[in-house]
Amino acid sequence: MSGSSQAKVTQAPSAESRAQTALERALTVAFWQALQQRPMPAMAALECAARTVGALYRQVAAAHGPHGTCPCGWEPDPEADLIMLEAMLAAGLMHPPAAADLATMVPAGRA
Repeated sequence: MSGSSQAKVTQAPSAESRAQTALERALTVAFWQALQQRPMPAMAALECAARTVGALYRQVAAAHGPHGTCPCGWEPDPEADLIMLEAMLAAGLMHPPAAADLATMVPAGRA
């Protein structure tokens, strides 16, 4: 088969990718609902979100124990992990999400 006649092969999202998408949606919805209920300046809300992510990191790292005692194999490294988290924050700023797709939109209510 030539390259032009080959059908596009699409891979189904992995379980981890689906879980990440679900977590992103849940965090986004919770963030906006909290701001709707108790408005605050945007930067104060983002600072709060950043502190919360830091606290979550600390809790998850503590749950994984020292020297790879968790069966998942992750060994917390605050310096390297902070660099990765900073990169993900930058990626979120630099690359806006792809155009909205009705299949991935969160319903806003019922008709």
